[in-house]
Amino acid sequence: MKRFLFICSQNRLRSPTAEQVFSRRGDIEVASAGTKADAEEPLTGELVAWADVIVVMEKQHRAKLQRHFRRWLNGQRVICLDIPDDYVFMDPELIRLLEKRMARYLPTLPETA
Repeated sequence: MKRFLFICSQNRLRSPTAEQVFSRRGDIEVASAGTKADAEEPLTGELVAWADVIVVMEKQHRAKLQRHFRRWLNGQRVICLDIPDDYVFMDPELIRLLEKRMARYLPTLPETA
């Protein structure tokens, strides 16, 4: 089972929304964290090492990840969704954007009869 780590700045709006939305799937594991020291769940080397796929909301998050957590990066794919900090937690538009931009990176769910 693939493990996805969603990262934003504060871990209050975008990445926890992504964690909640994609935690409903039974075929992946998800977690979220923030790049800032005062984030709800601050990003750690252990979280980076845990992930198979790391999903950042903005390019600045990828740069911070590569700058501060390089030694824990072991060839994981890092995806940037380019979602600005313009949404509230569980905003329907944010959910739609997350689902649309993540579609090609997620395993295909089997169709139910």
